[in-house]
Amino acid sequence: LHRAWLRQGKRRTGAYKLFAGCGMKEISLNILDIAENSVKARATLTKITVNETDGTLTLKISDNGCGMTAETLKAVTDPFYTTRTTRKVGMGLPLLKMEAEQTGGTFCISSRAESEYPEDHGTEVTAVFNKKHIDYTPLGDVVSSIVTLIQGHPDTDFLFMHTYGNKSETLDTRELRAVLEEVPLNSYEVLKFIEETLRKEENI
Repeated sequence: LHRAWLRQGKRRTGAYKLFAGCGMKEISLNILDIAENSVKARATLTKITVNETDGTLTLKISDNGCGMTAETLKAVTDPFYTTRTTRKVGMGLPLLKMEAEQTGGTFCISSRAESEYPEDHGTEVTAVFNKKHIDYTPLGDVVSSIVTLIQGHPDTDFLFMHTYGNKSETLDTRELRAVLEEVPLNSYEVLKFIEETLRKEENI
């Protein structure tokens, strides 16, 4: 039994070393991954907020999806935990946690399960990065991540806000939907408009 336990421990340690080398190259890819989880959790609205200063980047993603129970919440930052049956390792949240904490930053997640809170459920993830740390992962092409989310999920609403000092950019698909009426958000013209508008605001 002792030998079996040691073998299991060695396998897990080796897997953790492999996991540690699998970080995202850009925070924008973390945003895409976590927001996809929100959609899969049946969220009708996902809010993505990026707040930057000279020294820190704070990422907050919240949704009104089905949420998680307290038991699931305790395990969800373990890279070897997943609710999927097709993949043994769930990487999104553990990677984000690792990437934030390796810069001396912080990570926290809270959730309210729909089964327990039918009127007020969902999940909120917050990660704070130290931008001056050598292991800081750059934000990357966040505009492409937002456009990809809208293209893949035109019936889901997204609220994106990015602030840096006195600069800010905001996109609310609920406002777009009200103006466009029957025009789908994933039509080429709309996606091109969204991308051009966000990139213009990004460069102001």
